[in-house]
Amino acid sequence: MGAAMGRIHVGNALSAFGLGFTVPFLYVYVAQVRDLGAVTAGLVLAAFAVAALIVLPFSGRAIDRRGPMPVLIAALSTAAVGALSLGLSASAPFVLLSAGALGAGQAVMQPALATMIVECSTPATRTRAFATQFFLQNLGLGIGGLIGGQIVKHERPGDFTLLFTIETVIFLVLIGIMLTARIPRSARIADATPQSGGSIRDVFRNRVMLQLCVLGFVLFFACYGQFESGLSAYGVEAAGISPSTLGIALAANTGAIVIAQFAVLRFVERRKRSQVIAAVGLIWAVAWIAAGYAGLGHGSQAMATAAFISTYALFGLGETMLAPTVAPLVADLAPESMVGRYNSAFALVKQLALAVGPAVGGPMGATLHAPYIVTFLLFSLGITVLALRMGRNLSPAQNHPHLQKSRVVAQGAPDSPETVAAHS
Repeated sequence: MGAAMGRIHVGNALSAFGLGFTVPFLYVYVAQVRDLGAVTAGLVLAAFAVAALIVLPFSGRAIDRRGPMPVLIAALSTAAVGALSLGLSASAPFVLLSAGALGAGQAVMQPALATMIVECSTPATRTRAFATQFFLQNLGLGIGGLIGGQIVKHERPGDFTLLFTIETVIFLVLIGIMLTARIPRSARIADATPQSGGSIRDVFRNRVMLQLCVLGFVLFFACYGQFESGLSAYGVEAAGISPSTLGIALAANTGAIVIAQFAVLRFVERRKRSQVIAAVGLIWAVAWIAAGYAGLGHGSQAMATAAFISTYALFGLGETMLAPTVAPLVADLAPESMVGRYNSAFALVKQLALAVGPAVGGPMGATLHAPYIVTFLLFSLGITVLALRMGRNLSPAQNHPHLQKSRVVAQGAPDSPETVAAHS
């Protein structure tokens, strides 16, 4: 499993690197470099979300029927075609079609890679595996953005063509790496709720999975959906934050994740998953209070700036606790034959939240400053309530797999039927 997991983590890092390499510059590329206007640039960004919403309901069934590897190769191939054509596009229809292909490929990569992580890990090792995935994704995004920014600093069409060509090569290299991986089937939690059907609707008939999806929507809506829309608009309009300071705040978020991810892992592993998610809600509530002070308080500009940067850092701290908690829980709720559909369903919920979040938060953050802070403070507290309520419906193995592992080790019977049941 170690060799296969290493290739999967390389895949996660490279796919994130490709995303950070181009997506932050799409608006400038379409609106200014290709001179297609702000409206077309906005439609291109929307095409990513629309493409993801179209393909994700079908990708889960394909992953479960064909396996995650063929689906991942198809997704990488589609993304490579989309990236290359986007770098050569000069008309609005071609740009939109290319963006749709790139968005669809990138959307399907995530549940395919997540399913591969599930197959290469056990309930006891899954927490650390997903924590490593999240760490490498953020590292890849950050490095990709830094290098991409150096390539396109002159904003010439040739620079962007080079940018997208390099991204295409990254996807093709990733195909070669993943084809060398041998993915085993791993142990599963025995009490995952069985499903009689096979559609995505059957996923949501699982009561606990439905609760987790509602919780996930609130998580992504109240945090990730606000980073580059509502919260940044609020910072500029209410707190007087400059664009350069926004960049520092985003860097503080990434830095908090890179620095704290493995430091908090020991804390996360030894506590119930529902309690960890509930704690994230409280941390994010403090983050929104800090944002409120930055824009609505009466301190100096320096204090407002420090509070605003702290908001992003606190969000990052919460993210490090979610990464090794939510994704493994999705996997442990899934029956063995439906892991891909569960991962795809949760990815679909994430995309919906990321589409609705900016649409709601952007206008509020720019104009309704106090209601904006209060609204998302309440959403954060709602995360805590939803997590604790969901925890009452989780089995001990699903909610606290580390404790189950410790009990098995203490019994000293790794080959007993009871032990096999606990880890199967």
